[in-house]
Amino acid sequence: MRMAQSGAQQDDAHISKTVDRAGEAAAEGGPVGRPAATGAARRAGLLVTLVLGGLTALPPLSMDMYLPALPAVTESLHASAATVQLTLTACLTGMALGQVVVGPLSDRWGRRAPLLLGMAVYVVATVICVFAPTAELLIGFRLVQGLAGAAGIVIARAVVRDLYDGVEMARFFSTLMLISGAAPVVAPLIGGQVLRFTDWRGIFAVLAVVGLLLTLVVWKWLHETLPPQDRHTGGFADALRTMRGLLADRVFTGYMIAGSLAFAVLFSYVSASPFVVQEIYGASPQTFSLLFGVNSIGLVVVGQINGKLLVGRVSLDKALAFGLSVIVLAATALLVMTSGILGEVGLVPIAAGLFVLMSAMGLAMPNTNAQALMRTKHAAGSASALLGTSSFLVGAIASPLVGIAGEGTAVPMAVVQLVCGLGAMACFLGMCRPWQRTS
Repeated sequence: MRMAQSGAQQDDAHISKTVDRAGEAAAEGGPVGRPAATGAARRAGLLVTLVLGGLTALPPLSMDMYLPALPAVTESLHASAATVQLTLTACLTGMALGQVVVGPLSDRWGRRAPLLLGMAVYVVATVICVFAPTAELLIGFRLVQGLAGAAGIVIARAVVRDLYDGVEMARFFSTLMLISGAAPVVAPLIGGQVLRFTDWRGIFAVLAVVGLLLTLVVWKWLHETLPPQDRHTGGFADALRTMRGLLADRVFTGYMIAGSLAFAVLFSYVSASPFVVQEIYGASPQTFSLLFGVNSIGLVVVGQINGKLLVGRVSLDKALAFGLSVIVLAATALLVMTSGILGEVGLVPIAAGLFVLMSAMGLAMPNTNAQALMRTKHAAGSASALLGTSSFLVGAIASPLVGIAGEGTAVPMAVVQLVCGLGAMACFLGMCRPWQRTS
């Protein structure tokens, strides 16, 4: 038994050194994971993927597992539906703002310490949500839960930037797309199953357990990826200067805004599709769930095609341009169909348009992140914070606009998607100017 334990410890040490060497290779601009010939190196890569995937999946799980329980929360806490909806808004706001705080902290103190602190606070806040006696207290600690959970999003992207470069980074973001694309689909199903055995408080109990397990995994296996000599030594003022410098980079800002507007297209779809598909086009909840799942699969599959087939063979800018073009064309088709220009249009053409639109996200989202972060090795945490916060804020602004014309038309959804798609393309062409660079 002692021999087995000793062998396991040696293998863990070997994996740790392999991950550290991968970070050094990335920092030197060399290929990451290329001599991944040993079994330990492959396990190290898989381990990092699983850990970062878990950190990426936790925020959507925190948001979407809770959705089936909203009516039960309203009844249990004797609150209005509008008040209970604020528990979602608070969590989303926390996720947006928390990234601005945690990102620069990770550039100053390294990745592990802020991540472990954020995960610990997440677990405590989630446990308090389990026992929250009032809607007001639940709203407050959902805000804290979002602020702390943001650490996983922003630091996961920063760790990818620490360990990988170039096409390897783009491939890794496409892999994370597989997880982040599946999590919002699976989360409500998990929440519904949990409600079969317990009440809404049980959902938070499950999230607390998941958060605790993920914290232990990070503590045990995710080693520091930002060497002390690469860390920023300044305080809050220095962090602000770093962010100002990033925003002054026209190309970085162009990718950031283009990615945020593409994310807004996704948010508008999530906000409007339950109403559009079920209320306007008469689909059952089961049909809507099926279509939602199929669209998510399309996004994930295209993301994997991007990472496995296109990256390294086609420039990231060309893949991004194609993805944004498809988004604009699909949004235009949806606007034509929903406006009545072609007469009465049924569910099938609308569903097809939404499928094409969402699948194109698999090209737009990972490539905007990769291209932006490729310019920010010196401040990956701050850059990741700006990317995440911008996406969440622009998405949150776009989401309410899809219902601005009332419940009888899907035109606002298509208009928001087309405007955001055109805006993303304009930023990409006007600010990134891909023809002036090779990528």
